[in-house]
Amino acid sequence: MYSHMMVGTNDLEKSKTFYDALFTSVGGKPAITDPKGRLVYLHNGSVFLVTPPIDGQPATSGNGMTIGFAAATTDEADAWHKAGVAAGGKAIEDPPGWRGEGAGRLYLAYLRDPDGNKLCALHRG
Repeated sequence: MYSHMMVGTNDLEKSKTFYDALFTSVGGKPAITDPKGRLVYLHNGSVFLVTPPIDGQPATSGNGMTIGFAAATTDEADAWHKAGVAAGGKAIEDPPGWRGEGAGRLYLAYLRDPDGNKLCALHRG
């Protein structure tokens, strides 16, 4: 259903440090910078981009918005979370762990990136 996800930033270098740490923690590669100066991450058939807003206005995070990243294991979700915090992200909500019961059981790890975007690593139990 989705072709790509993109978030805005007010500090491309700080975002590169943060997102490079997230993606490399789960086996991805550091960003490719495209001709327009955007950071492009290609991993597991998905595309994630980081860019200053094209309208020239400051980037803001979406209230109520969450971008979810699939994690193959709980260890991968934990590594993702740890890398994000070490690279300038902020741990939010409950610590990484299981939530829900039965078939709806999920392992979740939440962060805010340096621009305030809400991110989640999710492993289905």
